[in-house]
Amino acid sequence: MKWSGRFEGYHANDFRRDLVSGLIVGIIAIPLGMGFAIASGVSPQYGIYTTVIAGFFISLLGGSKFQIGGPTGAFIPVLFAITMQYGYENLLVSGLLAGMLLVLMGVFKLGALIRFIPRPVTVGFTAGIAVIIFTGQIASFLGLKDIQKHEYFFSNMKEIGMHLATINPYSVAAAVMSLAMIVITPKLFPKIPGSLVGLVLSSIAAAWFMDGKVATIGSTYGAIPSSLPGFHWPDITFERIQQLIAPAFVIAMLGGIESLLSAVVADRMSGTRHSSNRELIGQGIANMITPLFGGIPATGAIARTATNIRNGAASPISGMIHSITVLLVLLAFAPWASRIPLASMAPVLMVVAWNMSERKEFIHVLKTKTGDSIVLMITFVLTVLTDLTTAVGAGLLASVIWFIKRMSESLSVAKVLPDPDARHGKVVPYMVREGHDCPQISIFTVEGALFFGAAALFEQTVMRAIHYRPNIVLLRMGKVPLMDTTGESNLSNVVEHFHGQERTVLISGIQPQPKEVMQRTGLEKRVGKEHFFEHTGEAIHYALTRLETRKCAGCRHFAFRECALLSAQPHETKIPDGS
Repeated sequence: MKWSGRFEGYHANDFRRDLVSGLIVGIIAIPLGMGFAIASGVSPQYGIYTTVIAGFFISLLGGSKFQIGGPTGAFIPVLFAITMQYGYENLLVSGLLAGMLLVLMGVFKLGALIRFIPRPVTVGFTAGIAVIIFTGQIASFLGLKDIQKHEYFFSNMKEIGMHLATINPYSVAAAVMSLAMIVITPKLFPKIPGSLVGLVLSSIAAAWFMDGKVATIGSTYGAIPSSLPGFHWPDITFERIQQLIAPAFVIAMLGGIESLLSAVVADRMSGTRHSSNRELIGQGIANMITPLFGGIPATGAIARTATNIRNGAASPISGMIHSITVLLVLLAFAPWASRIPLASMAPVLMVVAWNMSERKEFIHVLKTKTGDSIVLMITFVLTVLTDLTTAVGAGLLASVIWFIKRMSESLSVAKVLPDPDARHGKVVPYMVREGHDCPQISIFTVEGALFFGAAALFEQTVMRAIHYRPNIVLLRMGKVPLMDTTGESNLSNVVEHFHGQERTVLISGIQPQPKEVMQRTGLEKRVGKEHFFEHTGEAIHYALTRLETRKCAGCRHFAFRECALLSAQPHETKIPDGS
C-alpha cells in the first residue's frame, strides 16, 4: 500500500469524518488503556502512554487504512507473566526486541504466514485469554483485600477463594453501577461509550458516598502524572537479550497475529485491502519507540478498529487523532483519573473479555465433534492453565497431526478397468471383479497427496493387489497434486519391484509438482520417459501392444474391447500400435 494511495483524493469532509471518529475512539481508548495496564501488572499511566505513542505510529506507518493500535486484552496474560518473572524494566526491553522481530518479519515478507494458523487455535487461545481477563477482575469487582497476584490460573482462583470473607460492599456497589451503565448506555445512546459513562458516574458516586471506602487508582498505584512521558533508554546487554528473546518472540507472534486479524476485520467492514508486511513493519517500529517512553507492547485492537470504521473514519488520520485525544485528556484530567475506583474498572475489562471470547465460534467448532474440536479444547485449556506459548505450540502440533490424519485418509488407490458402456471407455473400480480382471495389465487410479502420512498406504495397496504378477502396471496419477520425498521413495519401491521382475510400469496424467520431484530424484529416468503418457487411453493402447498374446488365447476376462479378438486367436496376434 503506497502512502499516496492511503490519502488519494483526501479533502476537508474526510478530515471532519476522521476528527469525529478519532475523538470517539480516543475517549473509548482511555479506560481500556488504563485497565489493560493494571491487568498487565504495571501502573495505569503506562497504558495511556502506549495508547498515545504506539497508537499514533501504528496509524502513521501501518499497512491498514483504519487500524487502531494500543494495548489490548490479548497481551494481558503474556505481559503479566513477564512482569511477574522479569520486572517492569525487562518488560520494556522485551517490547523493544519484539518490535525488532516484527520489523524483520515484515521485511522478510512473513505476513502471509499468519494465515496458516488454524482457526481453532486462534479461537481457543482467544477464549482462554478472555477467561483469564475476566477471572482476573473478580478480586477488584468484589473489593477483596490483601490479594496476591500469581502467574497461574488455579493459584489466582485459590487466592480469591481464601479472601472471599473480605468482600467490600462499597466496591461491589461501584462495580455494579459501572457495569449497569456499560450495558444500558449503548441501548439508550448508541453513540456514547458505555465504559466512559460507567467510569464517570461510578467514580462520582464513590467520591461522594464512599470516599476512602474503596480502592482507587491513586490509592493503589499513586497519582497519574499529568505530564508527557520522559524518554528513557533501557539498559540493553547481551545477557539480557539472551534472557528475554523468548518472551519477545511470544509478544511479536501474538502482536503479529492480532494486528493482522484486526486488519482483516477492517478490510471486511470497509471494503479495503491492507498490506500485511507493511502492517508488521509499522507495528514493529511502534513497539520499538513506545518502550523508550515507558509504554508496554501494543498491537491492532479489533474492537476499537471496528468502532473507528463504524463512526465514519476516512483515513489513518483518525487513528492519529485518537492518540492526540488521549494525550490531551491525560494532560487535562490526570488528577481526576487517579480517583477512579478499581472496582469501576473491573466491569470494563470483564465486558471486554466477554466480547472477545468468540463464544459463538467456540460453540460452533465444538459442535462439529471433529479433530478441530480437540485442537480447540487443547489450546483453550492450556491457555488458561499454563501459558500462551505452550498453548499455541500444543494447538499447532495437534492441528498438524489432525491435518496429516485427514490427508492420509483422503488418499485412495483403486484398481480400475474401462467400462465399455461409458463414454470414451471411462475406467472405473466397479468393473474389476472376479472373472473380469486382466491377468497381464493392472490399472490403478491414485487420488490424493502422496506424502509421508499416506505413502505407505499407496505402496501396500498396489503390492497387495498385484500378487499375480502382471506384465504391465499403469498408475493413473492425474489426481495426485503433491508428492514429497517419502511418497517418491514409496513409488520408487513399487517401480524397482516390478523392474526386478522384468515388468513395465506406465504412468499417465502426472501433474507438474510430482513430475518435478521424479525428475530431481532420477525416478523419471528409471521409469523411462517413454512410459509417461498424458492420457490414460494412450497408456492403455501402449500396454495392449506389449501383451503376450499367447496368454490371451482362450482368456474369458474380456477386460478390454480388444480382448474378444485376442482370446479367439490360437496364435500370436499383434495389436496395431497406431504409428
